[in-house]
Amino acid sequence: MISELSKVLESLDLSADWIGIRAVHESTTQRSVRDGHPEANGKSLSRGAMVEVLTQGQIGYSATNMLTPEGLRSAAETAYRQAIAASQWRIHDTTAAVRPPVVGKYISPLQKPFEVISPAEVNDLLIRICQKLKVANSIVQTKATAITNEIESWCVSTSGAEVYQKLGLLATHYGATAQAGPIVQNRSNNGYLAHCYQGGWELFPEPDLWERVQRVGEQAVELLTAEECPTVATTLVLAPDQMMLQIHESVGHPLELDRILGDERNYAGGSFVKPEDFGALSYGAKLMNITFDPTVSGEFASYAFDDTGASASKEYLIRNGQLERGLGSLESQARLQAPGVACARACSWNRPPIDRMANINLEPGTSSFADILAGIEQGVYMETNRSWSIDDQRYKFQFGCEYAKLIEHGQLTKTLRNPNYRATTPQFWRSLMQVGDRTTWQVYGTPYCGKGEPNQVIRVGHAAPVCAFANVEVFGGDT
Repeated sequence: MISELSKVLESLDLSADWIGIRAVHESTTQRSVRDGHPEANGKSLSRGAMVEVLTQGQIGYSATNMLTPEGLRSAAETAYRQAIAASQWRIHDTTAAVRPPVVGKYISPLQKPFEVISPAEVNDLLIRICQKLKVANSIVQTKATAITNEIESWCVSTSGAEVYQKLGLLATHYGATAQAGPIVQNRSNNGYLAHCYQGGWELFPEPDLWERVQRVGEQAVELLTAEECPTVATTLVLAPDQMMLQIHESVGHPLELDRILGDERNYAGGSFVKPEDFGALSYGAKLMNITFDPTVSGEFASYAFDDTGASASKEYLIRNGQLERGLGSLESQARLQAPGVACARACSWNRPPIDRMANINLEPGTSSFADILAGIEQGVYMETNRSWSIDDQRYKFQFGCEYAKLIEHGQLTKTLRNPNYRATTPQFWRSLMQVGDRTTWQVYGTPYCGKGEPNQVIRVGHAAPVCAFANVEVFGGDT
């Protein structure tokens, strides 16, 4: 494919400063079972290319599903005309420096290809999970899902870029709903599709699958008779599956440079972070170390190059609590004059790349889970996101979890239902008092991070240890 695309570039007769083609082929399957009965069994294919043309300081875009030389040349001519038409309203003079001439490839780790297991085998496994989840008559609904994606992309440009990347992605979910009269509780395997990774069927089923399924069903029933979470300002301990959401909403989105520039204000919102905050803002406590790390093997958004061809590497966004850099492409970095990372990403061949999260991780500390609990006289431990609300500046938030335990004298004691907590982003991260060690560090993610007009739903990964925060307002569902 690289050679075919390069030949098209050579045949173009456009007075442009730079031209690039990104071709993508994606195959997706989705199997879903509810209450032991197949609910969805589908397979889809998507194939096309995005052509970018830089002229007069402006990039024009045109997508096509006609991957013939004629189709690609037509798209290039359309993108060229669009760049010229838009150039009189450009807000920044873009140069070819934002599209580097890189050469390389990246391939996801893979042990068991998706084609080695039939749809019937996948459905049988999901049906058995639903059956196992029904541990009591009070379980009124069960659900299990498995989604696979195989994505190949080829990027070439007139500056000499040649990039090939191949991703294998697997996302799984199972959960149960329990009901006793007016009380309804949900429990899932760390959140909806939070188990999403790069790899093949070696990732599912996990060695401890049936123990985990049993525990999810039992905890759903347990929550029906649990006490309501108290309303109190106390020490809050969050499990890694809830830290995922916390990092995503209160660190990832506010550090996106296009939000800070105002590009996303109309749709996804802005940010409380200001351009002058980079290198100056104390975002959190000194224990807070957040990295952009697309190099973690198997994490959902790992890659070697972003969708503009920029080389990706591990970078500290926040180090020892101090804000160092944002999540922004080479274009946004040039406009804002702020440091960023290789995070220009597109959800498909028919979308241009924009500033997006990838793998945003909280680096582990030195405390074991037992050590964290041992130092807490009174507190609440929460797992698994259930609901979220955050303002369009990513400043004030309120999050709810599926499951909680009271912490008393250094021990987990009573189960609590409907646990919630709220704070402001700086207040919350500055209250970080303990960070779990590598034994508590877990990797999760989500396939559904939305942003952009037209909308782009993209995959991100988040890894974090158990963390403790001082004097956080928690409350129950009756508040």
